[in-house]
Amino acid sequence: MPRESAARAWFGLTGLVVVVGLVIQMTVTAGIKGSQFTTVPALIFNMFCFFTVQSNVLVAVTCLLLAVQLDRSSKLFRVLRLSGLLGITLTFVIFHVALAGLQELKGSAAVADFLLHTASPILCVLGWIVFGPRGRIDRSVVVWSFAYPVLWSIFTLIRGALITWYPYPFTDVTVLGYGQVAINAAVISVIFVALASGAYVLDQALDRSTD
Repeated sequence: MPRESAARAWFGLTGLVVVVGLVIQMTVTAGIKGSQFTTVPALIFNMFCFFTVQSNVLVAVTCLLLAVQLDRSSKLFRVLRLSGLLGITLTFVIFHVALAGLQELKGSAAVADFLLHTASPILCVLGWIVFGPRGRIDRSVVVWSFAYPVLWSIFTLIRGALITWYPYPFTDVTVLGYGQVAINAAVISVIFVALASGAYVLDQALDRSTD
């Protein structure tokens, strides 16, 4: 299989895995009972407030666009591509280090959990390493990629203060207080910056190796 065809197939598979995971998760979420979110639209909207879900959406959109056309080099696309890559990598790391043991899932919920927290990150990162596209990450793209986690954090804290609900234990101000949440955010920010720097350096190195 020519490299271009293999790249399209990989990106298409990655996008499909994410879409399937999101559809299953929406079905599971719509059936949740006893939540403070009492309607299906409210439950689904709340689902899309999770960093995990938003990162997966970015991965799905950018990978499916690459499956259609590999030669994408607009600034917006490069920022969204890197934001998705970094976001899904951060999702994988935080979930498997700190969140995986907090609940025991079965059936469809377990399938969605695996697809969105494990399969999607692995496929996305491997796809980027093997197929790129290369030479699309510069310093400005790295800086703009920081907008995603910053905006998500601001939105989460403001929304949480209004409805007294937070998506993750490490963001729960009602339990931890703003000081500890700020420390947690600083630690995650350091990880994000490290991942962004690593992606930049690796992209430059891989780009040179293909010249």
